[in-house]
Amino acid sequence: MRSPWRATVLGSQMAELLRRPGRFAATGLSLLIAAFVVFGAVMAQQIVSATVVDRFRGTPDAVSLVVTRNDAADIGEAGLDAIRETPGVTEAVGRFDGGAPVGGSAADRYLALAADPGTGPLARVRPVEGAYPSGPRRIAVDTRAAEAYGLVPGSSLALLLPTPDGESTRRVPVEISGVVRSAATGTGEPTGYASGPDLLRLLGTPGYSRVDVRTETPGAATQAAERIRRAVPGAVVRSGDEVRGEESRAAVADASDTLELAGVFLAVAVGAAVLVATSTFRIVFARRVRQLALLRAVGATSRRLAAALVAEGAVVGLLAGAAGVLAAWGCARLVPPVAGRFGHDLSAPAALPLPQAALTVLGTGLLAVLAVLAPSVAASRVSPLQALRTATSEGSTVNGAGRTVLGVLCAAGAVLLARQQYASLPEPGDTAHDRFAALTLVVVSGGLAFLALIALGPLLVRPVLSALAVPLRRTGAAGRLAVAGVGGAPGRAASVSVVVALGVCLVGSTLTCLASLDAYERYRRTLEAPADFHLYAGEGGTLDRTLVADLAARPELADVTAFRTAEVADDGRSATVTDLDLTTVRSGTGLTARTGALGRLGPAEVVVDAEHAHRLGVAAGDRVTLTSAGRPVRLTVAATLPGAGPHGANFFVTPADLTRLGAGPAPTLITADAAGDGAEGRARAHRAVTETLTGPERGDGRVVAEDAATRAGPDDDLRTMATTVVLLLCLTVLVAVAGVATTASLTVVERRREFGLLRALGLGGAAVHRMVTLECALHGVLGGVLGFALGLPYAWLAVRAAEVSAPFTVPAGQLATVLAALVLVTAAAGTIPALRASRTPPTVAVARGD
Repeated sequence: MRSPWRATVLGSQMAELLRRPGRFAATGLSLLIAAFVVFGAVMAQQIVSATVVDRFRGTPDAVSLVVTRNDAADIGEAGLDAIRETPGVTEAVGRFDGGAPVGGSAADRYLALAADPGTGPLARVRPVEGAYPSGPRRIAVDTRAAEAYGLVPGSSLALLLPTPDGESTRRVPVEISGVVRSAATGTGEPTGYASGPDLLRLLGTPGYSRVDVRTETPGAATQAAERIRRAVPGAVVRSGDEVRGEESRAAVADASDTLELAGVFLAVAVGAAVLVATSTFRIVFARRVRQLALLRAVGATSRRLAAALVAEGAVVGLLAGAAGVLAAWGCARLVPPVAGRFGHDLSAPAALPLPQAALTVLGTGLLAVLAVLAPSVAASRVSPLQALRTATSEGSTVNGAGRTVLGVLCAAGAVLLARQQYASLPEPGDTAHDRFAALTLVVVSGGLAFLALIALGPLLVRPVLSALAVPLRRTGAAGRLAVAGVGGAPGRAASVSVVVALGVCLVGSTLTCLASLDAYERYRRTLEAPADFHLYAGEGGTLDRTLVADLAARPELADVTAFRTAEVADDGRSATVTDLDLTTVRSGTGLTARTGALGRLGPAEVVVDAEHAHRLGVAAGDRVTLTSAGRPVRLTVAATLPGAGPHGANFFVTPADLTRLGAGPAPTLITADAAGDGAEGRARAHRAVTETLTGPERGDGRVVAEDAATRAGPDDDLRTMATTVVLLLCLTVLVAVAGVATTASLTVVERRREFGLLRALGLGGAAVHRMVTLECALHGVLGGVLGFALGLPYAWLAVRAAEVSAPFTVPAGQLATVLAALVLVTAAAGTIPALRASRTPPTVAVARGD
């Protein structure tokens, strides 16, 4: 009798699942969120890996072996010939990476040079215009060099190469035979290409830094490697797969900041999904209390009923996990074409990773079992007499005092871990900081904080609501009833709002982390090239003050700025001080302050770089003393920088204060930007600087001008990887919004008798509709406030742990848009249930529950 009865109870629950699948949509979607987030992270990693392999790897797939020397010496032509003659070797090409300055004027530029065959399976480039060079003094340039220097097939270029004795340089004109696209685009440097022998003769280099070898078959590589080691003494032979793996791992490591910051709340999302599913299972089982009581009345034991409910939850979890995996995989396939429309070149992921997919589905089923345990045990203990009563609301299966204690303990643990992480934050220049361990600590602390939010949510609803709902109370009866409805059921409000809080926390913290990293990247690029042109006296002297006026008179140039520098001592150490106005550096778009404000520098004030601010222990508002020629000058710190200062300066003061520090009246540095955009605008600015410096009155060559336009080229790596993460995260939020809609619908359906009573008391259908819509909007507002309150502090910790010099940047506009969108969508989620509630007849108030 045990087995048939067990099957009857389980069959009853499965039949209920099939008869009313809508009741399980909320629990299924919350678990689907967890599966989507986890498998979405897997697919994001695959997209990043595929992208860096396609774009940043320098070893072609056809390379079987890579040969170098153990003493870091070059492999000469004789060694290359010996490798080619080795049995089993089909093809061998020498690689060489070098470079030379371009042009012959004072404003020199640089062109990297690389040896490549240009054709065949071992080529790393492919022609897109013109032909690959063959013959002496002919090169092909990549698209970056063609754009930067305005080169086309048939044009010429002068390289500044050292003379044979190495004492001076000589101009060597080369012809541009074509424009190529390189498979290894991660270098970011304008590059020229030619065959190995031609490039060696052009540069006068004795040999190659490495040789790439292709064997007849993959199996012949092992024997060929041994023969190469015997033929070339001192040769180090590695497999092509090993080298490609190292290149891929190095490239992925460069992009790991974004992945780490985007995945920092992954564990929190999974834990929150379990808790949301637990709450929703409790609501669903409460709606079915009469059915469960009937099963108890006909002989079902609590143990068997609980087992059936757990099995039911496991089925929901497995189905939700499979749906989440398929949704994440489909979205990952859509990410590359969508990113391409925004100018980001992403590679599509490989085929569906079955092991990870299976683990995700099974893990989601396990999460469902964990989520359903407590509600199923509580529901299985229902009294058979409940079959004679009306349906109850969700109730509370957790003792209020126990829940509060659990929440306080979780909050205390989160605070302690966050305080420990704050105390161990690295200072500028600290290279021994374990970033992974720090981010792991942030994740654990954030998880505990979210557990505390779940446990203490019912206690937090009313205080937060009292501050947010003041305007709603003045909108009439519907507004007052909405506030009373949300505040009157804090447990229900917390269970609904926590889903919104999860979405806001994930999106807000990720956007903040990405904005902070982007600000740091812009700051770093600004330091590398504060202006397009940088002019200084070749012998360390000063510049003619009329040079500033001459350069400013050229229409090809913009933002011509002259400033002075001086050497001072701070705390007994030498430092550089300047009167450069930081707000003029690249129009101020890249520089930010860690403390204080850069635009508020006034008399007797100073801006200090990060290293000196840390060493002196100062921040905005503190005092420092700079000493010049034995005279101390006390200054107030107006701001501190998150990193180094432009042009290598450590302290930035006003011109009057720099004069007090002993600087002369003549400028020591002049910066200027190109007035026009693109390669043509830079080329015109380059000629203007050259003509100004080589005029009759300035033809002595004492002024050196550095062209920084190409060194500070745009770096899209962060934006490319951020696009992958943000797109997947936005899709995750859309799934979370669907969960909010279903949860809101469930709570509205649960209160049909309440709406019938309101209708019986004279409240119109439109007012009921507004009331329900406002309640749903309030759930969104509550979730937004709680999500931001939780996410932003942890975003700050994550940014500081990942990159100490990154200025914490809050994208207020983006966060406000996210909050407004989530509130609107949450309100819209209740539109259909609100319409149903508005049509509730007053007779429902006296009807028996279902």
